[in-house]
Amino acid sequence: MPGALYAPAFVAAALVLVPLPGHWRARNIPTLSIISWLFILNVSGVNAVVWAGNTDLVLPVWCDIVTKIKIGATFALPSSCLCLAVQLHAIASFLKTSNRRRRAMVLDLVLCYGLPILIMALHYIVQGHRYDIVEDFGCRPAMYISWLSLLLVDLPPAIASFLALVFCGLALSSFFRRRSAFIHMIKESDSGLTTSRYVRLMAMTTLLGTWNAIVIGIGLWATYSDGLRPWTSWADVHFNFSRIQPYPIAEFPGPLLRLTYLLWAAVPISALLFFSFFAFGKMQ
Repeated sequence: MPGALYAPAFVAAALVLVPLPGHWRARNIPTLSIISWLFILNVSGVNAVVWAGNTDLVLPVWCDIVTKIKIGATFALPSSCLCLAVQLHAIASFLKTSNRRRRAMVLDLVLCYGLPILIMALHYIVQGHRYDIVEDFGCRPAMYISWLSLLLVDLPPAIASFLALVFCGLALSSFFRRRSAFIHMIKESDSGLTTSRYVRLMAMTTLLGTWNAIVIGIGLWATYSDGLRPWTSWADVHFNFSRIQPYPIAEFPGPLLRLTYLLWAAVPISALLFFSFFAFGKMQ
């Protein structure tokens, strides 16, 4: 069974790099962000190799890094889709000017990298102990489930995911209302963007954004369905902070185990969705 975990992750890590040269030439920050975060998350499939059949306390620094990256990536993926959706809406609405492009670049960098790093730092506030180790799955972020964890860590990805779908809808509406003018504008511009590539970007953003929303929704339900713990004090929440909690897989009830497999599979599936839109066509 462990091989069924890490093999898809490593394959997905390789596949998501296939469209990288074209996106690098286009200098599109949101798509480059999606590639980088998905690659890092799938490479983290090494967890399934190290902790196959055990919960041994090994690679402590690795786990400190990987668990923080997972927190940041959970926001970065929907926020990157949001940036791309905003960009596509601006193009379809003929709002792309040099000043707007500069502002959009700053916004892209903030949403794709700046805010994920900030949320990684804020996670420490609700990090009850160092991390968990789940047999076969490896290290997982520790969280003190409370209204503060919802506000600081878990709600931002849900908001970004919702806004991404809203802007996808606005972009689609603008595209179909101004289709003829849009096609003419694209032909006359020197941006290198084509109608075909625009449609592919729109389809990928909508599908990946919808998938992100589903996964985030399932994660929120699983995390908060049992209610919130009271926020008492900093000292109480962070008591015995250096603790590393092991979880043997045999202790997982059936529904929780199935949910764990689903959330693990969500990352390779996201990479495969992205790969499928750009691997077999021209980027321009």
